[in-house]
Amino acid sequence: MSTRVIRPFDPWRSDLCTCPPKYTLNPYTGCSHMCLYCYATAYIGRRPSTPKRDLISSVRKDLRHIDRTRPINMSTSSDPYPPEEQELKLTREVLKILVAHGCRILITTKSNIVTRDIDILMRGNVAVMITITTLDDNLAKIIEPNAPSPSQRIEAVQKLASEGIPVGVRIDPVIPYVNDDERMLRQLVNEVVNAGARHIVTSSYKARPDNFRRLITAFPELENKLRKIYYEEGELVHGYRYLRPDLRKNLLRPVVDEAKRLGVTYATCREGLPEFRNAPSCDGSHLIPSRVIARVLDLF
Repeated sequence: MSTRVIRPFDPWRSDLCTCPPKYTLNPYTGCSHMCLYCYATAYIGRRPSTPKRDLISSVRKDLRHIDRTRPINMSTSSDPYPPEEQELKLTREVLKILVAHGCRILITTKSNIVTRDIDILMRGNVAVMITITTLDDNLAKIIEPNAPSPSQRIEAVQKLASEGIPVGVRIDPVIPYVNDDERMLRQLVNEVVNAGARHIVTSSYKARPDNFRRLITAFPELENKLRKIYYEEGELVHGYRYLRPDLRKNLLRPVVDEAKRLGVTYATCREGLPEFRNAPSCDGSHLIPSRVIARVLDLF
């Protein structure tokens, strides 16, 4: 039987996606963070976070049909902690249900609002991956205009880790000429690991027509350089413009090398670079603890 909101994760059907079998659950449609590089806008549009209709009842129904051994990733196309969540508490209500039923949960967010829910997270099989693309608050304000600052996100990593909640960081995407300074990337890895991150995921920016337009509008001085390496020298892979493999390796190597030096697990996302991975999972789902045994309860 098909499910409504807890769905199998396989958005690209690409052999470049090395995520383990899992589900995706997006409490919201659209995303108010309005990141310039967002890939999801290509298929859901660029609009503020909107709560899904009948979400709570749909979650309860879907739990009757899913494989409880597979992680549920919140979220893969719309941040589960947009500014609206502060008041609506929709993600919090969903987490209460999932944790109570022993589900394995992986939260992916670029918001420090996740720390509000520590009281729930510390009781469940939950790990958190926080996206931090730069240490430069001013740059972040341009490329991630409505998201919390990098410094706030690093504080969130520290707070989660201090409460025993497994946490990792996504340095994703690394954009040529924008946030690719080697020294800054190594410093970013150092700061998040010192804050308590146990896993690092990284990836290169992949160009789509809509996110490319947003980037060159924000950085017009980079248009010729970006157009050359993506549209003249790059390659088209499943609808995305990729950098040449050698450029991708050079771009991501500082992150991977620093994570390796510091002794944390690391991986890349949709890069086809198996040599840049030492982790049991690319997405961080190997961090999920086993605190609660999944059990079948009355979900009606």
